[in-house]
Amino acid sequence: MSLASLPLFVRLGGRPVILLGEGEPAEAKRRLLDRAGALVVGEDAQAALAIVAIGDEDEAQAAIARLKARGVLVNAVDRPAACDFTLPAIVERGPVIVAIGTGGVSAGLAAALRQRLETLLPAGLGALAEGLYAARSALRARFPDGAERRRAIGAALSPGGVLDPLAGDTDVDGWLSQAGRPAAKVEAFVLTSTDPDDLTLRQARALAAADRVYHRADVPPAILDRARADAVRIECDALPVEPDDGQIVDLTMDRRA
Repeated sequence: MSLASLPLFVRLGGRPVILLGEGEPAEAKRRLLDRAGALVVGEDAQAALAIVAIGDEDEAQAAIARLKARGVLVNAVDRPAACDFTLPAIVERGPVIVAIGTGGVSAGLAAALRQRLETLLPAGLGALAEGLYAARSALRARFPDGAERRRAIGAALSPGGVLDPLAGDTDVDGWLSQAGRPAAKVEAFVLTSTDPDDLTLRQARALAAADRVYHRADVPPAILDRARADAVRIECDALPVEPDDGQIVDLTMDRRA
């Protein structure tokens, strides 16, 4: 399954961004750029990004063409086909930013999802992120092995874990003082559907946490895409040796499905 676009977080503090247009659509984009610390400039300025919020179709298309001819990446308000990048709906908790995008297809859907997430994410989520950042040296000292460190953090942040991000506990130092070595884990699943939406919650969580994914050749890429991007994927007919460390997922398709 290919991505329609690659989500990126761009630091705009002090950087110029071209904004063209007037009225509320342009003002809404200006407010967003101001929050990000961008320098809002006109069309003639040198910039890598531009937002076109011009109402008149011919005028807007002409501006888009001029900007793209210069190599500027363009966001065209209400014209998704002309967009090189889109601006997502945002949920912000300090340094934690959750961005919801639909590729410009439906701003209303993105806004509805943002409102739902606003009620789910606790106010202390930013403090938890800052606590984990401050504890980086202590984490490296406690878990020198990078994979083991990631598993320990993953276990603490898992649903019901000591630092479950939806529970509001932000005592990173308290957890770290008592944290033990994360146990190795091997999970095997027989999949009955090629649709990733049919994964059980347990299967989805295991894939998201796995260090290595052993899979048969007929397991579809859409399922494997639910694993972390840096998880090692190994195509094989059977799990060769039961590993003694790490989080391992072994996937088999039910050929009768």
